[in-house]
Amino acid sequence: MSIKYVVLGYLNWQPMAGYEIKRKVADAETLPWSANDNQVYQALVELHQDGWVSKETPTENSPSNHHIYTITEAGVTALKAWITSLPEPPQTQSSFLNQLMWSDSLDVAEMEELLEAYLNAVGEKLFFMRVQADEKPNRPNRTLRETYLWDMISRNWIAHYELELKWIRQIQQELSELEIREQRALRRSKNGLKVQL
Repeated sequence: MSIKYVVLGYLNWQPMAGYEIKRKVADAETLPWSANDNQVYQALVELHQDGWVSKETPTENSPSNHHIYTITEAGVTALKAWITSLPEPPQTQSSFLNQLMWSDSLDVAEMEELLEAYLNAVGEKLFFMRVQADEKPNRPNRTLRETYLWDMISRNWIAHYELELKWIRQIQQELSELEIREQRALRRSKNGLKVQL
């Protein structure tokens, strides 16, 4: 997904200055961007070049010295074309899964530390997702259907993080049980060797 279409979506809600879009994108827990100046302003430059947004230059008497961007008819058409394009399946690129893939080299304490760190990170993200779902900041809420759809997006993300917490706790529990079984097997193996000697 391109940040250009996210920016275009916000401008379809209402005209905004670049810093306002940047703040909304940065505050949205459901978006994958940090919304640094480069990302948002580069998107605005491209959207303006494409003719999808117009830019109002502030005048001397203007209360603000920021450019105000407004979506054009071509921008509305482009946004609708993107919305109706074939949806992509969810991306599951997770650096943690790659870490976990090669974590057998860790000792028990290191493994628990890794799992606990991930558990805390996911728990923190879930907390902020729930806060945003309750407070509903930066949402257009122009129609009942729009409000419902934004609510369902929040629920989807919350369910994702709840499932991730459940999954990591299951790993912790089952690894603990696996460690106990391995220690018992090792003791039995040592006892068997002593008997043979």
